[in-house]
Amino acid sequence: MSVEKQLAQMKQAIDKARDMRYRAEAKLEELENQKNRLLAELKELGVKPEELDHEIEKLEREIEISLKETWELIPKELIDNE
Repeated sequence: MSVEKQLAQMKQAIDKARDMRYRAEAKLEELENQKNRLLAELKELGVKPEELDHEIEKLEREIEISLKETWELIPKELIDNE
């Protein structure tokens, strides 16, 4: 393989690596912006990020209780038991 051809391949590889780096930097910036938006939303909702799992569990329990209460309000003869 000629020196010129090797240099051309090296340049192509470097250009490709540079392009991948720029894309990765852009993606990182996008993800950081998304993270900041999510943190701002959590703050607006009054939930700390470290309490998120607990808050989700609490909301799931509230949903289960509400569903149970709603089912209890429906007359049994209207519920299809198939």
